Amino acid sequence: MIKLTDRIYYMPHSEETDRPILGYIRGDKFTLMVDSGNSKKHVELFTDDILELEMPYPDFVAITHSHWDHTYGMSSLKAISIACKKTNEYLENMLSWEWTDEAMKKRLATGEDIEFCDTMIRREYPDLSEIQVKTADIEFNEILKIDLGGITCELMRLESSHADDCVVVYVPEEKVIFIGDIISEDFHHGESKYYREKLESLINDFKSIDFNTALFGHMEPFSKQELLTWLEETYSENFIL
Repeated sequence: MIKLTDRIYYMPHSEETDRPILGYIRGDKFTLMVDSGNSKKHVELFTDDILELEMPYPDFVAITHSHWDHTYGMSSLKAISIACKKTNEYLENMLSWEWTDEAMKKRLATGEDIEFCDTMIRREYPDLSEIQVKTADIEFNEILKIDLGGITCELMRLESSHADDCVVVYVPEEKVIFIGDIISEDFHHGESKYYREKLESLINDFKSIDFNTALFGHMEPFSKQELLTWLEETYSENFIL
């Protein structure tokens, strides 16, 4: 667990089974976790570290988008879960998925899932029967503000090429923003790609938000200028639809 500020910590990502960054925001009254991880094991690593640091178990967990590595740990958490309506719709659909070799291969054939996720899920779950998908307890449409006591979290749904349910978790008092995978390409519809209007919208959104540090799901933290430079270079150098 890495201490970013007096109130914000995070567990770094792990490429071995595509585990993303998990965040922890400590208020005077409540604590909030960012993303629920990809499995019970991932959750246990996170909560063990929290308890070792003698910090409270999270009261809430905010989900940045529906992809498995950010949500499949939700069923192992005692925290109240929060997601945007679109994320809950995707999770609702996943509730009907069967976790057998045959069913997973069929989802690859139909394009409902992709090879990378299939590989990582099998690596994280040697026993596929342990997978438990859950919808969030609380859902919102576009914006939700949470007062944790002495610090606030603003959950905002923003445009993204990666998925159409991407949410950021902004902590204005600390000038920190958790961005999930919002700056990634769309990997789920053929060749990986960005969409011009969505990327332009995202760049403008980040320019308007007052933050110093951005925590992306699968890389080291960015400064605001590093993030904007990277996105603007991506916008200018890639063939974008």
